[in-house]
Order: sequence, then C-alpha cells, then structure tokens
Amino acid sequence: MSTRTPEPPRMSAELAAEQLADRMGIQILELNRERVVGTMPVAGNRQPFGLLHGGASGVLVETLASAVAALHTLPDRFPVGLELACTHHRSATEGLVTGVATPLHVGRRTSTIEVVVTDERGRRTCTGRLTCMHLEERPGPPPA
Repeated sequence: MSTRTPEPPRMSAELAAEQLADRMGIQILELNRERVVGTMPVAGNRQPFGLLHGGASGVLVETLASAVAALHTLPDRFPVGLELACTHHRSATEGLVTGVATPLHVGRRTSTIEVVVTDERGRRTCTGRLTCMHLEERPGPPPA
C-alpha cells in the first residue's frame, strides 16, 4: 500500500453538488487514520415524531466510517460499503449529534469501522458499524 497522503476521488461538478453529507449538514471536525470525528444537526434530520431519524444516524455512521476506510486504502484501493449496521440506544431531539469513527479491522480486501454517536450531553444515541470492501478499480462514473 502507498505511504503518500491519499487524495479524495475526483467527481464531476454535478455530483459534487449533490452530496448527501452536505444535505444532512454533516461537518468533519477531525480526520486521521486513527479516528474521524463529525457532527450532524438534529434539526432537518427528524422523523415525524420529532426525533432524529434513524436513517440520518446511518448516514452519519457511513460518512465517517467511509472516511476512515478511505484514509487507509486510497489511492491504491477504493473502499465501498458492504454492510451497515446501526443500533439505536436513545433518541436525540435537538442540537448536534457527534460521531467518532475508529477502525476495528483494516485489511487488504476489507475494513470494519465502528462509530459511536452521542448527543450534546455525551449520551450514546447510536452505535454503528460499517464494513467496506476494497476495490482495485475506481467505482462509479469516470472523473471529469
């Protein structure tokens, strides 16, 4: 595997404008191979009862975990999600939730990343796990 700092995959301006993490309000606060930390607002990501939508927590988990996997595999291999699992422990109704992603396993062909999501009071709201497969060829449409 290469030791140089990986560059993010290039995408067209059209794809760059429609990134789900941006629509969800996800902000990355810390980004390194050992841990990725990000926040997401509850407002705008609620389900009909006023609670943070479980799928929104899943988006946060996959976003942060994918970043960890990419930091370990790019530019030689391309991580893509293989399995996402989330356990929802308590609801969040306001403010920001924070996710901390740490690698559990990083191998040549797969990686598994755990993400702990907490509310502003430090209470665990969700525990997620993403397993990625590492492809040898870049997935998706060709870069612009």
